[in-house]
Amino acid sequence: MSCASCVATIEKNLLKKEGVTSVLVGLLAQKAEVKYDPTKTNPDVISKWIVDLGFESKHMSHNEGAQSRVEIIIHGMTCSSCVHHIESSLKKKRGVLNVSVALATGKGIVAYDSELTGPRDIIDHIQDMGFGAELASGHKHGEALDHSEEIKRWRRSFFISLIFGLPVMVIMIYHMVEMKMHGKRPVKLLLPGLSIENLLYFILCTPVQIFGGRYFYIQAYKALRHRGANMDVLIMLATTIAYVYSVAVLIIAMVLKLSKSPKTFFETPPMLLVFVSLGRWLEHIAKGKTSEALAKLLSLQPIEATLCVIDPETGNVSSEKSINVDLVQRGDVLKVVPGGKMPVDARVIRGESMADESLITGESMPVPKHVGDIVIAGSINQNGALILEATHVGDETTLSQIVKLVEEAQTSKAPIQKLADSIAAYFVPVIVLLSIVTLNIWIIIGYSDIRAISPSFDPSSTSKTEIILEFAFLTAITVLCIACPCALGLATPTAVMVGTGVGAQNGILIKGGEPLETTHKITTVIFDKTGTLTKGTPSVTKVAMFVDEEVCPMNFFLAVVGTAEANSEHPLAHAIINDAKEKLGKTTFGTCDKFVSIPGFGLSGVVYDIDQQFTRAEVSKSTSSVRDDESIWKRRSLIKESSDGRYSVKIGNREWMLKHEHEVSEEINIRMQEHEEKGETVVLVCID
Repeated sequence: MSCASCVATIEKNLLKKEGVTSVLVGLLAQKAEVKYDPTKTNPDVISKWIVDLGFESKHMSHNEGAQSRVEIIIHGMTCSSCVHHIESSLKKKRGVLNVSVALATGKGIVAYDSELTGPRDIIDHIQDMGFGAELASGHKHGEALDHSEEIKRWRRSFFISLIFGLPVMVIMIYHMVEMKMHGKRPVKLLLPGLSIENLLYFILCTPVQIFGGRYFYIQAYKALRHRGANMDVLIMLATTIAYVYSVAVLIIAMVLKLSKSPKTFFETPPMLLVFVSLGRWLEHIAKGKTSEALAKLLSLQPIEATLCVIDPETGNVSSEKSINVDLVQRGDVLKVVPGGKMPVDARVIRGESMADESLITGESMPVPKHVGDIVIAGSINQNGALILEATHVGDETTLSQIVKLVEEAQTSKAPIQKLADSIAAYFVPVIVLLSIVTLNIWIIIGYSDIRAISPSFDPSSTSKTEIILEFAFLTAITVLCIACPCALGLATPTAVMVGTGVGAQNGILIKGGEPLETTHKITTVIFDKTGTLTKGTPSVTKVAMFVDEEVCPMNFFLAVVGTAEANSEHPLAHAIINDAKEKLGKTTFGTCDKFVSIPGFGLSGVVYDIDQQFTRAEVSKSTSSVRDDESIWKRRSLIKESSDGRYSVKIGNREWMLKHEHEVSEEINIRMQEHEEKGETVVLVCID
């Protein structure tokens, strides 16, 4: 570059390129600062553009820090036209790079250049358009999912419209039935041009138009004030035209002192507002329902955590205090009692237990937790106290990431929804135009051939103009009323919300509307078998006895094992107890003392007071007895030799038996491996 003209040439030409938002060229420094939309261009392309202008160019640095993203809660959107209006208006704002607004969730995600604009400017811009807006980060998730205010508003509108609209419907139906039965009779006038029927219609219709349609008017005004058009504009056009027309012809008839009261359309606004407000009421109830799955995920997060202070000399917990889970910091030492929820993602530093992670990971079986293992926020601690060291807190926890993923999926747009939004932008103006065209066409048809409108037209009872205008007016209002863009804007996002929400609740994470839309192309589904194709709860399939029935009757064996397992909370213990209860026909069998349970290994205890009825050698049909060489069990006769009726019981895996000096023979090992290869869990029992 040699002069200011070179600077002007570069700046002027670069600003014409798609994606470039600003250019600042320094002649003396021989440098240029270019701000651009990364979704439309990149530094290498910009450098090539400068070279094409006849200058040498080299990419020096790339600052991505300027691009930011903000999530905003938007209030007051009623249909897809509102969505398009907000998106198109924000995209025109300087510094805004990309916008995605979801009608179903009431949220918008805006990508922007932080050097050109910011969240405050974006929120002010949305509010200037007539919508409410606030940062989602300062808005509690529960409140964002709550539609109670909208539900109350539309319920109130519905009942106001119904209270006054129902009598209007009754009067209208009464006159229709009377006319059909007795023919058209002369209408009694209270004043010249004013009948009792029209007076009642006016009295009942006016409160509906003012109070029942209040919120429609507010939303329609906001839309029109910002050169937009939505469903509220259509509704208010239809009801207002019908109401104003009816009042106008009634006043004219009274002023001219006509001998009969004119045909009015007072019944149209109440009937229309009753059904539309009912639809809006049900719509917001449905929106609340679609958010339930996400609300359930959020409810997994505990509110408080127990913070521990560790004595540096002894290593023991010196004090505890309860704090809000949002105040937990990385590295904090926390305590979780049996039955409590893990407050954050953490590492076990002391204690052993089982954790129920089914609501988060879908794993139906409790997961053993030992020192060094990671626990997930929201999972439930089962049978042992744990001391944890927080590793991921706040928005970094697994549960928060899942919730964030689901929220982003619900806000993202499927390709078909983008098409629907683009159609909705032109929908309302086209409908208004079609309504006007419909009105004119039927007026032309009516004057050309009145029989096409009214085959039984009688000139003596009604004028031709009145019949034509009544029919044309009704058809035009019908076009305005029945054409609703709400289905375009709500159908797809509601389906995405339900799909992603329910999926997350069942352990299936769907990353947006586009993956959900393309699922129809799936040809193969891979399942995690447990808890999906299977029940997810263990059950006893086989009992193998390696002693003679005379030494240890099956009933006695089941009673001893069921008594020992009665103190355990392990899911396998519940399966064994249920099997024993079913086969023995009783709920209690004896007493267990000196009970010890080690998660991941097994349990031990002393069983006594076994009911004598279980000592008889009766074998259940659903079990099988496997006899083995007598040398395997050298102490099998000890069961009969127990004089005090107390039996030492060990139940668990191989390691548990070896720990208690009970060696598992090679033959039993082979039999265990055969079952384990089938995906079955084998539990060893030793009774002394």
